[in-house]
Order: sequence, then C-alpha cells, then structure tokens
Amino acid sequence: MTDNLILAAREQVAALTQSAYEKAAAAGALPAGAEIKAQVDIPKDVKNGDYATSFAMAAAKALGKAPRDIAQALMDHMELEGSYFDKVEMAGPGFLNFTLGCKWFSEVLSTVEEAGSAYGASNEGKGKKVMVEFVSANPTGPMHIGNARGGVLGDALAAVLERLGYDVWREFYVNDAGNQIHKFAMSIDARYQQLILGEDQVTFPEDGYQGEDIRELARGFRAQFGDDWLSKSEEERQEAMAQFGLKNNLPQMKADLRRYQIEYDEWFLESTLHESGYVAETVGLLTEKGWTYEQDGALWLKTSGLLRQKYLAEGKTPEQVDKLELKDDVLRRANGFYTYFAADIAYHRNKLEKRGFDTAINIWGADHHGHVARLQAALDGLGLDGSHRLVIVLMQLVNLLRDGKPERMSKRSGKAIALHDLLDEVSVDAARYFFNGTKPTSPVDFDLGLAVREDSDNPVYYVQYAHARICSLIAKMQGEEGMAVPKAAQVDISAVQSPEELALLKNIARFPEEVKLAGRDLDPSQINRYLSALAGDFHRFYNANRIKGEATQVAEARLKLADTTRSVLENGLNLIGVAAPEKM
Repeated sequence: MTDNLILAAREQVAALTQSAYEKAAAAGALPAGAEIKAQVDIPKDVKNGDYATSFAMAAAKALGKAPRDIAQALMDHMELEGSYFDKVEMAGPGFLNFTLGCKWFSEVLSTVEEAGSAYGASNEGKGKKVMVEFVSANPTGPMHIGNARGGVLGDALAAVLERLGYDVWREFYVNDAGNQIHKFAMSIDARYQQLILGEDQVTFPEDGYQGEDIRELARGFRAQFGDDWLSKSEEERQEAMAQFGLKNNLPQMKADLRRYQIEYDEWFLESTLHESGYVAETVGLLTEKGWTYEQDGALWLKTSGLLRQKYLAEGKTPEQVDKLELKDDVLRRANGFYTYFAADIAYHRNKLEKRGFDTAINIWGADHHGHVARLQAALDGLGLDGSHRLVIVLMQLVNLLRDGKPERMSKRSGKAIALHDLLDEVSVDAARYFFNGTKPTSPVDFDLGLAVREDSDNPVYYVQYAHARICSLIAKMQGEEGMAVPKAAQVDISAVQSPEELALLKNIARFPEEVKLAGRDLDPSQINRYLSALAGDFHRFYNANRIKGEATQVAEARLKLADTTRSVLENGLNLIGVAAPEKM
C-alpha cells in the first residue's frame, strides 16, 4: 500500500487505459502495436470526473481513427472491477473521465490510520545527505525579523526533506572572524571608553554598530573587568572585547532560537576555517587549478572566467555572457588577510568535500542574489559541481504591520524589531505559521494585530481551531453517546456520500503529494496552504453534515472522517513546527 493515493489513482488510470487498448487491439477493435503517451489529469470541475486521460486524442494519428471512436472502443474493453474507480465516461473530443469509488475512499481512511504520524513519508530522498544552513546571522547583535523568517523557512524545509527520506543536517554558520567582528570590537571599545572618559571625549566610529545592545556589552565588560583595560593596547583590548561580546551574544542567539523551537546539529565557527589553515589550503587549490592571479599585491580569483564557463554550460550564448560585465574577486588582500569570499568558498568546500554532503542548501536574504552564481562557480572551479550541489533559496523581506499599518520600531532598541521582542508579543506558533505562510520568493506581510486575534481571519487560529474542534467532537461523542472512533475496517464507506465528505477525503489524500511538492520546490509554505485548505474543507463538512443523532453507520463513518482529518492536521502542523492544541 502506498501513502500517495493521488499518485496511485493517476497511475491506475494509465494502467487501466493501456490494458483496455491492448484488449481492444486483441479483439480487432483498434490497430495493435502503437505506443501512446497520454496525460492523466485531475479536472478542476468534479462534474468531469476525478481523473481524466487524453489517451484517445493522443492515439488518433497513430491509430488512424477519430478520438471519440477510440474512446468508445476503450470504454467497451475497460474493466473497472477491483479498481479504484466506479465508472468511466467519454466527454468532449474524446476525453475519458474516471470517477473514484468506495475502494479508493476506504483506502484513504485505512492508509492514514496505518501510517499515523508517518503519513506523507516516503523514500524520495534515498538517504542522500543534505545540509540546510539557515539564519547564520552575524553574532554582533540581536536577531531581527528577517532572521525569524529564515529560521522557520530553514527548519520547516529541513523537516519536509527528512519526511521525504533525506539524511538532513541543520547548521548555523557563525561569522566570528573578519571585518564585522573588527567593527563589533571597535564599537564595544568606543562605548567602553565613553563610559569612563565621557561621550564627548571619545568619537564613535562612523561605521560602528549603533544599537543599545553594544552599550549593554560595554557596561557588562566594565562591570566585569573594571577600568584597567583602558591602559592596554588597542589590539589587546579589542580582541578581549570581541571574545566577550561573542560569549554573551551567542548563548542569547541560541536561547532565542530554542524558544523559537529551532535546534541545530552544529554551530560552525568561521574562525576554525582560518585557524586550521583550511582557507589558505582552499585558495591554494584554486591557484593550482589556474584560477587565481596576483595584482597590486593582492590575490584575485578569476571569477569572470569561472562564471563564463558556468553560463555557457547552462546554455547562454557567448554574446549574452559578454553583456554581463563579469568581474573578478579578491581572495587575499595585500595585507595578507583573506576576504569573506575566500572563507565562504572554503566553508562550502568543507560541506561538499570534507563532510561529504550530496547537496548544500542555504537560506539567504534576497540581497545576497549577486553572490550566488559567484560562489557556485568558485566551487565548480574546485571540481565540486557547485552549480548543482549548492542550492540557494533566496528569501524576500518582511513587512511588519499592526492592524494593517506599518510597524517599524522596537520598544527596546529603537531599530528593526528583534526576534526576542517579537516573541514577547506574539506566540511562537503564530510567528512560525505567519513566516512560513508565503513562498520564499514573495515578501511577507506580518501583521502583529492579526497574529493575536482569535478568529477565522487569523490563519494559524483557523487551522488550530479545526484541530481543537475535532478533539472536542470526539470527546463529546464518547462521553454523551458512548461512541468511540471506529477502525477504518469497521467503517461502511458507502455511508460517506455528500459532496463535502468526498471533497474532504480527496483533500486528506493530497497530503503526501503536498509534502513531495514542498520538497521538490524547496517551499515549505506549501504545507501552510494545504493545512488552510484542509481546515476549510473540514469546517464545510462539519457545518453540512450532522454526526450526533444520525444512524450508527453514518455517525461512525463521519466520526472516523473527522478523526482522520484531525490526524492529518496534527501531522502537517508538526511538520512546520506548530502545535496542534486539543482545546482553544
């Protein structure tokens, strides 16, 4: 038995039609030996059946007959007994429309019951090793709502890929080296000196970090170490302040993400790449392969050549590539320090070569789009097939609203609202659901007012309420009627006949396909859209079909349908890291 009954029914339509053709050919009703490739689709209008095939139209030329004549011959030799389908009809120019029967609907109930929390799982990934790197915010300040979106997107995507049979690793890359850490230390140092000497006596760096969190770190450093560090050298003082800041910020970041229901397999430190010599080694490999040159004391990567090679391989013409005005990148500055780009190449070489991940998926902000092809091309230059093995999901911005109006300020810092501020105001469930509710390629409108409302306009409340409503119904039927949810094998599926019941069952069957599509498209918001649709189908079913007071076989069938819906709602909510409450 397969979980994916949508796919199973589609495949059965193709098999039934092919078998009918072979029988018609054997009987002399159609010419034999033709190989026909035909579409099997799900019509939007159920009046046209549940599945439709264009076999007759596709076969018309090969068989030398009118499509409707072919369709009639197929119907005359079609055997539906024992199949998922009750009937097949001809429509239009020769479509064959198949209508699902009791066997399929019964199998939906038994499949969900048998699979339980594993419903929707598959071996699509065949155990391939996939790293999902996400958030990876600079440890120089609190995480903001853009990081909040990247957090749930990465975490939910990782969960989807796990469900599809991939061996998934979640990672946070800590940029604890390089220019931003130097600026971080300079900023703390300036605030530290201002605390001792007065703000008017010490100029704050123009490109320093201005947030209140920097002042708090300076106060913390002074409280712990006193004023004596003022007499130390600037280099020694700033090195100590950088380490002090990181030791304070990283635990806070981990705590905020843990509160947000995100746990990583590893927090990978950029500094380890430098300290181990891995960055230098990686740059050396690029040099050995002829992809670097020296100019003005710096070492450059022939990015333009690598990109040209990449774009030509992807099908661009030389003329198209010439118009791109490709540029090279510095790997090692004249002062001997390696650039962030050099460290990034080394880090991704570490992922693909040293640790052996088949695919590395990064969740990045859309402002990094110019970096994608350059990094992939550099990995191509190392022979690591970065154009295919490094996959970047570019995520658009978050628009923060309150009751439809822009909300830009944080009470604590006066700047963009921090993740911990957000979670003080809205629930983790609401935050995760809202941030995962839109395709990564589209901006998110996060309305703080809507996120705390308890009505059907709030999408997370709407879905969670459907789950809680079913739990309440099951408890009530057990307590007042003494009716427990029956096993699927005990349900008389013929008692399920209303349009709302059949629509709900069909939607329940879609879940494995939705998980598959979410993984294929690297878009876990697919699960949100599915859950909203399933909750809507349940509410319509519940409002149109009584359970209490109906004949036993009808009440039991509907109670089982409700409980099956509950199971799938819980399954989907768990997949995106949102709770499935029993009461609201």
